[in-house]
Amino acid sequence: MTKNILLTGIGGQGTITASKLLTIGLMSAGYDVKMSEVHGMSQREGQVLTHLRYGDKVYSPVVPMGEADIIMGFEELEVLRNIDYLKEDGIVVLNTARFNPIGVLSGKDTYPSNTKELIEERAGKVYSFDATAEAEKLGNPKVMNIILLGTIIKSMNLEDIDWDKIIEQNVKPKFVELNKEALKIGKGLV
Repeated sequence: MTKNILLTGIGGQGTITASKLLTIGLMSAGYDVKMSEVHGMSQREGQVLTHLRYGDKVYSPVVPMGEADIIMGFEELEVLRNIDYLKEDGIVVLNTARFNPIGVLSGKDTYPSNTKELIEERAGKVYSFDATAEAEKLGNPKVMNIILLGTIIKSMNLEDIDWDKIIEQNVKPKFVELNKEALKIGKGLV
């Protein structure tokens, strides 16, 4: 059976790094993995959306509408924009720290005051926490993405993969221990 994950955020939050580490880990466990990235002015705080599908045999990299098992949201509004990808009993892992996407910054869009409530109405289960604050406690807000990755690993029962090894092989040496700690914190939040 194919599992579907959608990672969504804005440029600079580490969405692509998290999706690449997740892909490498799943491939190392023997899964067939397909990934597709959409960068919408990502370098200017625009939307970043990654479709990731894994299983015994996967034919398409795009998560079909209404079939995402889990949405990993680096930013609330981006989750709300993509909530129709979530299956009926799907899980949302939600970073509650707000970052104004380009539409809000430009005045084109307004940030809804009830974003989290709208997500909770649609999702089967929501794990929400301020991953950015957790990363700041570690001394580096950039590891927020790895904290979120840890929650995905735990909530999708992927803990049997050697994630420490994946981090060691794919992160700059001076950041390895920090990323391992961030991953552990993320696993503990679920």
